[in-house]
Amino acid sequence: MLYDVTIIGGGPAGCAASVYAARKLLKTALITESFGGQSLTSGDIQNWIGTISLSGDALAKALESHVRAYAGTAVDIMTGERVENVTRTDKGFLVTMKGGKTVESKTVLVATGGSRRELAVPGAKEFDQKGLTYCASCDGPLFSGQDVLVVGGGNAGFETAAQLLAYCTSVTLLEHNKNFVADPVTVQKVLAHPNMKGITNAEVETVFGDKFVKGVTYRDLMTDTVHTLNATGIFVEIGLVTATSFVKDIVNVDRINRIIVHPKSQQTSVPGIWAAGDCTDALYHQNNIAAGDAVKAIEDIYVWLNAK
Repeated sequence: MLYDVTIIGGGPAGCAASVYAARKLLKTALITESFGGQSLTSGDIQNWIGTISLSGDALAKALESHVRAYAGTAVDIMTGERVENVTRTDKGFLVTMKGGKTVESKTVLVATGGSRRELAVPGAKEFDQKGLTYCASCDGPLFSGQDVLVVGGGNAGFETAAQLLAYCTSVTLLEHNKNFVADPVTVQKVLAHPNMKGITNAEVETVFGDKFVKGVTYRDLMTDTVHTLNATGIFVEIGLVTATSFVKDIVNVDRINRIIVHPKSQQTSVPGIWAAGDCTDALYHQNNIAAGDAVKAIEDIYVWLNAK
């Protein structure tokens, strides 16, 4: 069978795209390992529009239910599958999954997202979602009136700190390099806040606590001394690992392997391939943004298929 579109990924982007593809009666293959995306492990999501509060597991179930309710005969759902390669064919693209199973389609929408680069120190895994989090937009308000830490001195770290300053008592940011790597203007503006503190040459060594996080120890790389910082929340912003290895050799990607897209259409450098969500070089990455970008992509795919 030749599909109109193959959607790769079952997070907010992939699910939104699948629903819209079904509504347009595009013959669609949805390939995903599971539903939910990065938010699956979140205990309390408070920024999914239309829902005041829900868990990551509840969001995943809602996304899957929505897709299955609309799928009908338009969308073939293939779960438990990992895509390993996308190649061109005379008719469009051949998508190859682990184990050798393939589907062929006229177009492809990559919505595989990524994962936050994890803090690899003792205690980090133990206190994940117990005060340590990788998403300030998801979990930040839960720490209102508390003293918190941000690990990572890039733009994402400083943007997270700026967000947290709106409701946290204090924010301390740790960067392991000798200089902050965020834009100088951003650094200057955020550090000017009276409740903000930035520390460079700080390498986090442990995360400690009881039932929940109580703080970290870090090594001053200049003096080789170890210090303790108390905090009830730790926000990690040390990078994103995108799930684009299967397509990075066919479409243009940036230095960290995010797919470069046109912001108006989500088209990639290859005609017939679109991308949406955290796997792209979009300026901002959030569940709602991913879903919106995926809808935009399906709208463009529909026009592209019917204007040829």
